[in-house]
Amino acid sequence: MTNTSLPESLISTLPGDYYTDPEIFALEQERIFESMWFCVARSSELDKPGAFRTVDVGRESILVTRARDNSIRAFFNVCRHRGAKLRTEESGEVKRAFQCPYHAWTYDLQGKLVAAPNLTKMPDIGRTEYGLVNVHVREWLGYVWVCLAEEPPSFEEQTLGEVITRLGDVESIERYDIAELEVGRRIVYDVRANWKLIIENFMECYHCATIHPELTEVLPEFADGYAAQYFVGHGAEFGEGIQGFTVDGSEGVDRIPTVSEDQDRRYYAITIKPQVFINLVPDHVIFHRMYPVAADRTIVECDWLYLKDVVASGKDVSRSVELFDRVNRQDFDACERCQPAMSSRLYAKGGVLVPSEHHIGAFHDWIHDRLGTRQPQ
Repeated sequence: MTNTSLPESLISTLPGDYYTDPEIFALEQERIFESMWFCVARSSELDKPGAFRTVDVGRESILVTRARDNSIRAFFNVCRHRGAKLRTEESGEVKRAFQCPYHAWTYDLQGKLVAAPNLTKMPDIGRTEYGLVNVHVREWLGYVWVCLAEEPPSFEEQTLGEVITRLGDVESIERYDIAELEVGRRIVYDVRANWKLIIENFMECYHCATIHPELTEVLPEFADGYAAQYFVGHGAEFGEGIQGFTVDGSEGVDRIPTVSEDQDRRYYAITIKPQVFINLVPDHVIFHRMYPVAADRTIVECDWLYLKDVVASGKDVSRSVELFDRVNRQDFDACERCQPAMSSRLYAKGGVLVPSEHHIGAFHDWIHDRLGTRQPQ
């Protein structure tokens, strides 16, 4: 099936090999994950100097830590001597420095080479020149974002720009005071599907009535199959009789006080390419980060964020967690159901998108533009 044979109601998807081919995935690692701003950690995880987290960004291992001056630093997790990984664990804490376990080259929390066996006998070695290699880093919404590019794109244009495109302004998300919220629950999902399938699923609601009965009970307008959440500034309204964004529609926890009246009883969803979803409701925020591992595997880390007093008091947040945990599992099951068929001969030229999914075509155009794979018409 080709573009020319499709009725006007349908447009083509990406071909199946875009979801299976290791060479295309390698190109995505280079031109997307290693070239754009990529969200790697909650700032509160790095709560003191020496606290660290290691994260794979594209093909690189990145070491993120908090320095003595309380700033966030990010480095390639590679010793400058023989290339050993400095840290292999996912997270931890050091007192003053990172020491390579191979030959004991030692770096302070700002990446400077401070010690090594016989270093004093090598006065020509620059302590900064042979220090850890820095990665560009920003903090926003209480999360750490890194960019591996030598010249990073504008954070304001790339990342904040996605929020403006969705909500109309940045102020609308700032009212949720996300940096001051606290993680009430974190669930990590190992999804046997390509990262793009997960994004495409999040971008449309054609499937909502089929696989999300709990969500459409709370947000009835999602049942019509149109992604109302992608109209600029529009939030899907809670159904009549629904008290909160919970699995049974019961009352939630304390409302975020800075949320405006017109944002109350509404749900907003934002996609920040290449790997963040943000879900906004009056009393909490659900923040997804994807870590593409292979063409057919993606780790998704999902945080449920609440007011600090809610978390400290031990209030029951299980009903709000359960709602979106069910949504996540329903979505990821659907993506895993699609992944094997991406290798089918029937999907060699791709599938089709119905009118309520046509905006996914813009995402596919973006993929082609990033990879330089657009075919001449």
